[in-house]
Amino acid sequence: MLLLRHGATAANLAQPPILQGRGINWGLAPAGVEQAERTARLLAPIQLDRIYCSPLIRAQETALAISAALPLEKSPSIETVDALTEVHAGRWEGRCWPEIKSAEPEAYASHHQDASLFGYPEGESLTDVNRRVMPIFLRLLTENLGRRILVVAHNIVNRAFLCEVLGLPLIHYRNIAQDNCGINIIEHSDKGTILRSLNVVTHLHD
Repeated sequence: MLLLRHGATAANLAQPPILQGRGINWGLAPAGVEQAERTARLLAPIQLDRIYCSPLIRAQETALAISAALPLEKSPSIETVDALTEVHAGRWEGRCWPEIKSAEPEAYASHHQDASLFGYPEGESLTDVNRRVMPIFLRLLTENLGRRILVVAHNIVNRAFLCEVLGLPLIHYRNIAQDNCGINIIEHSDKGTILRSLNVVTHLHD
């Protein structure tokens, strides 16, 4: 499995960044389009047997850019998977961390102490995300034994899954970097699941 975070949106590039969650459904910014195109050029020589992505626009546009770069005879159709949708960030969607820290200091502190227990108010916790995404990742891995697949998802979704692969408690999810269009390589067999590479971004830099 080649697991990607989508390319950058204007919300990702804002200073400070804006929390999108699933409620802000923007497409890629020009810089995000370039990231997707660079990723597509890197993956073009690889035989991809399946492509899956979140239904949010930013993930679909990234998957489409990669699919379009593949030779026609090697380009699989893209399947959108609802369970790969980004975390529900509740009432914090559309806001930035400094503003949230100022307006809701106690909720902010609890969330940053342990997001697995103290989730996004009126949204999901990391535990909720883990319970939602693990079954779909396990299904995609087991159904595609012997194949090479691409999955385009999101920052929190990927981190929740990668914590599970690495055997890390969810409280440590922020220790796992997931840059826009960073590539994770995961190998699955009847012996288990192994993370081969984490957040590869060399293709995004000159």
